[in-house]
Amino acid sequence: MHNPNANESPLNPLPPVVWLLAFAMVAVELVLQAGEAGFVGGPEAIGWRLDLARNYGFYDTVFDWMRQTGNYPPEHLLRFVTFQFIHGNFTHAAFVVVFILALGKFVAELFNPLAVLVIFFGSAMVGAALYSVILDENSLLMGGYPGVYGLIGAFTWILFTDMRNTGQNGLAAFRLIAFFMAIQLVYKILFGTSNQWLAELMAFFTGFALSYVLGPDARRRIGGYIEKMRARE
Repeated sequence: MHNPNANESPLNPLPPVVWLLAFAMVAVELVLQAGEAGFVGGPEAIGWRLDLARNYGFYDTVFDWMRQTGNYPPEHLLRFVTFQFIHGNFTHAAFVVVFILALGKFVAELFNPLAVLVIFFGSAMVGAALYSVILDENSLLMGGYPGVYGLIGAFTWILFTDMRNTGQNGLAAFRLIAFFMAIQLVYKILFGTSNQWLAELMAFFTGFALSYVLGPDARRRIGGYIEKMRARE
């Protein structure tokens, strides 16, 4: 008997915006891996990763200088975006890509592509800024995890909204972020890792908040909220 679905791919197709984010991460890492292996760039390529981190990573001290002087050069503002595409090693980049593919697919199937990009980059930018303001340490922030945590925030918002609409306790939607923060705590205690977890946590809350104004039926929700506020006056 003929199966009408026989020619369909066994994998669900990913939204183009998810492929775009993943490809950008992979492309940068492949170039760095090729340079470190000696395939391109010659001997100088071994230092490409360090050069990228120095020129395009997010430094707390750089942002402190911008706030103190009121000077915001474009090349330093660009760091809020570019730091996400620089990773410490292949494994770091690989995990980020896996999370982007998994969480991005779920979010992008409900949010429009522009909203996904705003959540990913906006969450990372806010997370980096708050990380710098709250902490005062000479440290480098790099890698796509803050953007990933922004997607976790959107994912959590979707679950939270669905649970509330069906009369369930919405707090259960926060299990994923609680799990990740517990892992961060264990790593911090055992290995003395950096405080990047703060940027990631702030990115999560930003992604959750942005989902309220960028998610499905956002105009209706915001309009209803405004009407309730007016009724209270």
